[in-house]
Amino acid sequence: MAKTYYQFKPLNIGRYLVWGLFTLVLLLAPLVFTSSLSHTMLSQMGIAIIVCLSYNMLLGQGGMLSFGHAVYSGLGSFLAIHTLNLVSNGNLPLPVSLVPIAGGLAAMLFAVLLGWVTTKKAATPFAMITLGVGELVWAMSLMFPEFFGGEGGISGNRVTGSKPWGITFGPQIQLYYLIAAYTLVCTALMFAFTRTPLGRMLNAVRDNPERVEFVGFDTQKIRYISFVVAAFFAGVSGGLAALNFEIVTSEVVNAYRSGAYLLFTFLGGATFFFGPIIGAILMVLAFVLLSELTKAWLLYLGLIFLFMVMFAPGGVSSLIMMNLRVAAFGFLRKLWVSYLGLALTGLVALAGASVMIEMVYHLQLNAALGPQMNFMGMALDAKGLNSWFGAVFVMVTGVGLFELCRRQYAREWGEIQGEIEREVKRREAL
Repeated sequence: MAKTYYQFKPLNIGRYLVWGLFTLVLLLAPLVFTSSLSHTMLSQMGIAIIVCLSYNMLLGQGGMLSFGHAVYSGLGSFLAIHTLNLVSNGNLPLPVSLVPIAGGLAAMLFAVLLGWVTTKKAATPFAMITLGVGELVWAMSLMFPEFFGGEGGISGNRVTGSKPWGITFGPQIQLYYLIAAYTLVCTALMFAFTRTPLGRMLNAVRDNPERVEFVGFDTQKIRYISFVVAAFFAGVSGGLAALNFEIVTSEVVNAYRSGAYLLFTFLGGATFFFGPIIGAILMVLAFVLLSELTKAWLLYLGLIFLFMVMFAPGGVSSLIMMNLRVAAFGFLRKLWVSYLGLALTGLVALAGASVMIEMVYHLQLNAALGPQMNFMGMALDAKGLNSWFGAVFVMVTGVGLFELCRRQYAREWGEIQGEIEREVKRREAL
């Protein structure tokens, strides 16, 4: 009688290290960045990570381009703030820490109602339906002030209810750790979803829906269930945002918010799971820091998006992964001079372009202050020929040098890719 041997799958040490590092970063970040502004930004990053990952369940995992994802994060915010007020009034014995779950369940309920119609179609019709639903909900937010609070929105107080171990969620750092806990759990659950049969079938629906139908699966049902799951996590992020800001307005359901989710998920990279995490961090940095540095921040953001679409359509995460592949074969050291040249010449071109943009904005928005202005430590005359000539010269010089560096980099990159392919074939032949 043959003996039965049991084999166990080896542990994925790399995955445990990545998740351990992610947890460690969440725990230590507020201890490293100790200012109140830093804690506020870290809290917003945690919220943004959840909602961008939930959006990527549609865009990256399922190939569903949605223009109305803010509907579900926004409705989750409204239901969460109503739940918080019920807790404050003593009508609902619910811990404040569970209020985001109420937002997630509410968003999931709305997705159950709206998702079946939304997922009837795919591709461009799906995008148009989500845009229509988004505009409908935004219009309703102004028509029903009893629920949405009108233009003033609805406010609440998170320092209420039971206070276990003296935790009131009044100090920002206490709320941050609550958001960090939700971020870790929701990120892990969404990653686990990508490894489930449903998650794999969602990838198949994205890549080849006809073949999925041929083998007997209902593509709409797969899209619908995934849509509902994504809405739940979006609602959780909305509930956390309601606790963080203690006010919810109609802005949370408008198309501008949905467009921000799309833009930064794309910038981070929708093809990799960690891409939306990078995009969420960039979103908070842009909205909080870049918007304070310059009034032209939306123009800079648009230019960044344009160049990413042209030169790196896979987002920041694809750039990281391509260079990790090069590093794994030991060729990254051959590129550091090219990268340094690209960075320096790109900064020169950006400096010249920024000077011109800031002078135009100064003339349009600050004309009453006169043509004199300061930018990057330089005294400029927005109406002076010297300032404009200098800015154009710096930009043109930077662009020219950047193009020379780019061509050199492209040649080196092509040679390295050829060497990698030859090395791969050699290893396969062994």
